Amino acid sequence: MTKSGRFVPFPSRIVKISLQEAVENGEGIYDREKFANFFKRVSIMSVQKIAVAVIHGMGSGDPDVDEGKLEQPKYFSRLSRQIIERFAQQLGISPEEAESRLVFEYIYWAPLLQPEQGELWEKVQGENLRFEWLRFFFINVLGDTIAYQVTSERDRSLYDRIHSRVAESLRNLAEKAGPTAPLCTVAHSLGSVIASNYFYDLQEFTRTQGSKVLMPEAVTNQMGNTPLERGETLSLFYSLGSPIALWSLHQKFDRPIQVPAKQLSNYHPDLVGEWVNFYDPNDIISYPLKPLSPEYEQVVTTDWPVNVGNVLTSWNPLSHVGYWSNDFITGAIAEALASTWKVVNPDYFPAIAQ
Repeated sequence: MTKSGRFVPFPSRIVKISLQEAVENGEGIYDREKFANFFKRVSIMSVQKIAVAVIHGMGSGDPDVDEGKLEQPKYFSRLSRQIIERFAQQLGISPEEAESRLVFEYIYWAPLLQPEQGELWEKVQGENLRFEWLRFFFINVLGDTIAYQVTSERDRSLYDRIHSRVAESLRNLAEKAGPTAPLCTVAHSLGSVIASNYFYDLQEFTRTQGSKVLMPEAVTNQMGNTPLERGETLSLFYSLGSPIALWSLHQKFDRPIQVPAKQLSNYHPDLVGEWVNFYDPNDIISYPLKPLSPEYEQVVTTDWPVNVGNVLTSWNPLSHVGYWSNDFITGAIAEALASTWKVVNPDYFPAIAQ
């Protein structure tokens, strides 16, 4: 950090290691293995990690996670594993090393809604209603969407609680990946709306110099003052099965977030970001975004039609749950992450082959 309080990237740190000590053996003779280890130590100390925030969509709660049986939902584990493996292939490194260069944070907001949904289900059970299993599904899926709506300034408690969870997760990423780490966001379904809302509020919060209407204390109390947490390093945004098009019916929702963030060049001047929107034409919840407005046409890099799901779901609306493990999607994200990593680590010294 400079005296002015401004963060600067840190790929080129001064590494206080004696080169002579590192590359010579006890008799003053060049040692190839020690020379390789020296450069490996230098590279590890100077690596800029990439922060990856993943946020789920409607009806994606996991009972095993809620009960403490799993640390994270299986679909997130599959997604992160596939991205790490493809990222490793792109850079020609091991998956273990790739895992050290990417920092994943899963934003799990489903439990915030479960008390209200459970209470509603208890109230209506036993009232001789048909298709109970389908009703339970709709309460959990559509209930998420309805509950997240802000109908008035007095009715935004859940909205703020979910955004507080996002702020907390970004704080974790800043601590683990570094305050100026490039931020990649992967958001599914309603999660893409939540992520879009959060970054929109954050960008407007900065523009208006701290409007508490946009970012109340419930949210800002979870935030630090790093560039990443301020959204200034947002570089990659991937929306999967996004219903943002439906939210564009709201007043002012036809104005998209800025991707990459306009401040990104302050920290990574050579980095080029992107917003890729993946949608399955069979998925009635997801839509292309570029046709929504001239602003979306300019900001969204690509609307990419994909075919997700398995033989039972890939041809119908149930494809909506198939984005997480799609090879094409995870491959595209991994390739962009690898390109980003190369740009922000230009001084990286790979270990010299034996």
